[in-house]
Amino acid sequence: MSQNPDRSIRQLLEERYRYYHHPRFIAEDPLSVPHQFTRKADREIAGLFAAVLSWGRRTSILKSCNRLLQHMDFAPHDFVLHHTAADLRRLTGFCHRTFKDTDLYYFLHFLKRYYRKYPSLEDAFARFVSPHDETIENGLIGFHRLFFAAQYPQRTRKHLPTPERGSACKRLNLFLRWMVRRDDQGIDFGIWTRISPRQLVCPCDVHVMRVASRLGLACGAANWKTALTLTARLRELDPDDPVRFDFALFGMGVVERMP
Repeated sequence: MSQNPDRSIRQLLEERYRYYHHPRFIAEDPLSVPHQFTRKADREIAGLFAAVLSWGRRTSILKSCNRLLQHMDFAPHDFVLHHTAADLRRLTGFCHRTFKDTDLYYFLHFLKRYYRKYPSLEDAFARFVSPHDETIENGLIGFHRLFFAAQYPQRTRKHLPTPERGSACKRLNLFLRWMVRRDDQGIDFGIWTRISPRQLVCPCDVHVMRVASRLGLACGAANWKTALTLTARLRELDPDDPVRFDFALFGMGVVERMP
């Protein structure tokens, strides 16, 4: 494998990035969930749940997210801070694949405890990241430890992965892309400034890795090691914004179903 992606691969990724990095794709993407809000904390909470629930068919993901927001009266930050026991009872039976109401209750418990002290989730990641860190790895590890600092249901751990266990952390990396990455089309929000877009890691799943392998960018199962390998290759194309090529890889893998 050459040190740099050859010109044809670079051209392909740039072309597919320009095609898929467009507001017309937002409506069918989980990113449309936080796009319903303008307040920073609302976007963070809606975005976190949209990312955590992002597996399976996108229509099912959007349905589950909007059902959850409806239970929150489409005011997620206010709900997190002020929900009552009666409000929580309305969430009994909530389910998206293996994410159950038990998991939801703990997420809400953490968010209520956190937002009573801090105005933004940015600090929950950024406090663990140095400007000299090459990637967001320490931020993901630190957030995971912070999230599970209280007594929690054991089953909930599978819904918030960590690089310490080798996970690709696809959904959290997706959430971080939304919050950190800045663009001129208003797609990703760029509302967090203490983490640099260059430190983001590409969200990797089987679809992205299939395309990455086909293009010779990285190979193997989607785990933390391959996510770092892929991101390093993408950083050769754009040192300041490597994960923008997630639009190209995901589009080719899911929309175009590249073999």
